[in-house]
Amino acid sequence: MSVVRAIGSEFQKVFTTRMWWLLAILLAAYVAFMSGGFGAFLGWATQNPDAAAATGGTTTVPPGADLALLIYSFASSVGYVFPVLLGALAVTGEFRHKTLTPTFLAEPHRTVVLSAKFLSQLVVGAGLGVIAFAVSVGAGAAALAGFGLDTGLDSSDTWALVGRGVLAMALWGAIGVGLGVLVVNQVAAIVIVIAFTQFLEPILRIVASLSDVTASIGRFLPGAASDALVGASFYNIASLGSTQTLDWWQGGLVLLGIAVVATVIGGATTWRRDVA
Repeated sequence: MSVVRAIGSEFQKVFTTRMWWLLAILLAAYVAFMSGGFGAFLGWATQNPDAAAATGGTTTVPPGADLALLIYSFASSVGYVFPVLLGALAVTGEFRHKTLTPTFLAEPHRTVVLSAKFLSQLVVGAGLGVIAFAVSVGAGAAALAGFGLDTGLDSSDTWALVGRGVLAMALWGAIGVGLGVLVVNQVAAIVIVIAFTQFLEPILRIVASLSDVTASIGRFLPGAASDALVGASFYNIASLGSTQTLDWWQGGLVLLGIAVVATVIGGATTWRRDVA
């Protein structure tokens, strides 16, 4: 029962602050812009290939790829940074605002507290995933339909992608907890999340695609594993060479492994230190 109470406490900590809905609004706006904008551009480029070519545009997608699925996958391929941030803040915020002392007084078993954060952020991450994919599918489908292109909303593949995408976002929330317990300084954690997700990993993935050897390694990067789990990604277009990917279940296991390993290591180190 202590675990149940601890999980309830963690949900209360999340939903009694403004951070979760601020991040949810930013996530929705970002995903709507990317999915709607990309869908509108490709819709226009498909109907105006000569004009698109003159402006440097392209309508080329990888063989066998589904345009609608690529657009909908923006929800996770660009939106995963938000559950990571919220998961990290759930831990680092306790250190920054010095609320860990009353937390540990209420629940002296630190493993229970950390487990509650891990499980609660899985659920919160899934919730952000639902928001992201609702916006992505809505904006993307509207853009495609506006240019007379197939939206894929009647396909089971589309809804399977959405389901896997929500799972990926849930796992990203848990990864955020692992990062937060490893890097307890809030500013440092935020900088690491933004720098890695928005700059370092995209560059690594593009560089890794230049050869089969590096591509086989690059597919284990967390973002690549996430895209493999979801089943589609605009990175397939951006890649300069090989686009080797894991199976969807392998991508899920990689993300889960990262979340568990980071949380366990942090729980055995920084989480055990004395709290001021």
